[in-house]
Amino acid sequence: MRVTREQFQENRRRILEAAGRLLREKGFSAVTVAEVMEAAGLTHGGFYGHFASKEDLAAQALAQALAPAPGRPGAAPDLAGFVAGYLSAAHRDRPGGGCALAALGSEAARQPAPVRRAFTEGLEARLARMQEAVMPQALPEGDRAAALATMSGLVGALVLARAVDDPALSDEILAAARAAFGASDAS
Repeated sequence: MRVTREQFQENRRRILEAAGRLLREKGFSAVTVAEVMEAAGLTHGGFYGHFASKEDLAAQALAQALAPAPGRPGAAPDLAGFVAGYLSAAHRDRPGGGCALAALGSEAARQPAPVRRAFTEGLEARLARMQEAVMPQALPEGDRAAALATMSGLVGALVLARAVDDPALSDEILAAARAAFGASDAS
């Protein structure tokens, strides 16, 4: 049975969404192609019609997961609001739907070149978005160094908060980082 172009694109979208979520939840090596296809509601046999390899899937899913969300017209996010949301307990507790930089950053360094390229391009896009929309309110020139330092601090705090096995320490990490980056202590 032939699949329409629209259905092919819809299937591809579902595969990429499932892969992005699973990769953020479990990591690169713990996710299988069969698991991704099952999560997408498709058969394993259709995988190679969409992707050349698991590496190709990982690179494309990561690129999609790191694509900056479109901004709302007329609504420039403020740095404190962004920090509060990023360093919230809700974000910490849902890695599958959260930031791929924090979920996969420590593993990305050991991935093949296409995956690392997708990570690099995603980081650059996020930094540009931060410089354009978030940092100008804190620094009028949207300083790249400030955006890099802020992004590094936010991602690092989220990684640490997710890694520890002590809930109180995890909350303390988030609160300390929120305070350091100018957000309220409410999570």
